[in-house]
Amino acid sequence: MAVVSTSLGGGAVFSHLTHFSGLRKSFLKLDNSNSNSNLTHSLFHAVNSHLRLASSNKGCRGVVTMASSGKFFVGGNWKCNGTRDSISKLVSDLNSATLESDVDVVVAPPFVYIDQVKNSLSDRIEIAAQNCWTGKGGAFTGEISVEQLKDLGCKWVVLGHSERRHIIGEDDKFIGKKAAYALSEGLGVIACIGELLEEREAGKTFDVCFQQLKAFADAVPSWDNVVIAYEPVWAIGTGKVATPEQAQEVHAAVRDWLNKNVSADVASKTRIIYGGSVNGGNCAELAKQEDIDGFLVGGASLKGPEFATIINSVTSKKVAA
Repeated sequence: MAVVSTSLGGGAVFSHLTHFSGLRKSFLKLDNSNSNSNLTHSLFHAVNSHLRLASSNKGCRGVVTMASSGKFFVGGNWKCNGTRDSISKLVSDLNSATLESDVDVVVAPPFVYIDQVKNSLSDRIEIAAQNCWTGKGGAFTGEISVEQLKDLGCKWVVLGHSERRHIIGEDDKFIGKKAAYALSEGLGVIACIGELLEEREAGKTFDVCFQQLKAFADAVPSWDNVVIAYEPVWAIGTGKVATPEQAQEVHAAVRDWLNKNVSADVASKTRIIYGGSVNGGNCAELAKQEDIDGFLVGGASLKGPEFATIINSVTSKKVAA
C-alpha cells in the first residue's frame, strides 16, 4: 500500500508529510525539495491546513455528544454472507452480548434473511437493508422497494457503498435519488463515501468525497435521519486500515464541508462514522478521534463477540473526553 501509516506526533518529517500526500495535491511535492527553507514553508502550510480542518467544528459540538441523539452509531454490514444456520448462531451471539446502552446499533443482513433476523434478534439492535430502489415497487426485476423493506421492519438502508459504486456501477445521481426516496418514506440512510487508492495517491481524496457528498446534499430533503459513512475503498476488506489520524482528517474535512455547504446545524448534528477493516483490535484508538462518531463494520460484524467489542468501543470515546 502506498499510503504510509504514521503518527502525527512521531516519526520522521517526511513520513509525517507523506501521511497527508493522498489528501491534497499541494502536498505531493513536499518530499521533493532539499531546501530547508522550502520544506519549512511547506510544512507550515500543511500543518496550518490540517489544524484548520481538525478544529473547524470545536465551537459547535461536544466531544462525547456527537449528534442530536447523543449516541455513537455502529452498523454491521453482513454483505452477501451467511446461511440460515450461521445467521442463527450470529443472532444468538448478539442476543447474549452485553452492549453499552448509549450506542445506536444496526445490522444489515442479506435481503433473504432480513425476516429471519428481525424475528429473532433483540429489539436493542435495529435492522438495515443493503440497498433499495429509487421509488415505489413495480416492474423492476430484482429490485427491492422501500415499502417492502419497511414492511419487514427495516429502519435503515445502506446506500452508496463502494461495492455498489465500483462493481455494480451505480453513479452519484442514482444513489442520491435512492437516498431522497428512502428518506421521504421514513427510512434512515447510511450514506457511504470514499476514495479509491489511486485517487488518494493522486491527491484527490477530498475532491472525490466532496463530490459524492454533494450528490447526497443535492438530493436529500433533510439530514435529520442521515449518517455519513467514510469508507476509503483501499481499506475495505483488505486488512489495511486508515490510521486514526488519517480517518480523523477526512472526517473533520467532511464536517467542514457540511458547515460551509449545508449548515452549521447539520455539520454539528450529523454523525460521521468510519468503515474499512475495522476490528476489535483497532476500534478503540479510532473511536478516540473527535470526529469519528462510530463505525460501519464489514467482516468483523459477522463475529458476534468481536462486533460487541466494536460496539462497546464507545467507552474509549468517553475516556478520551
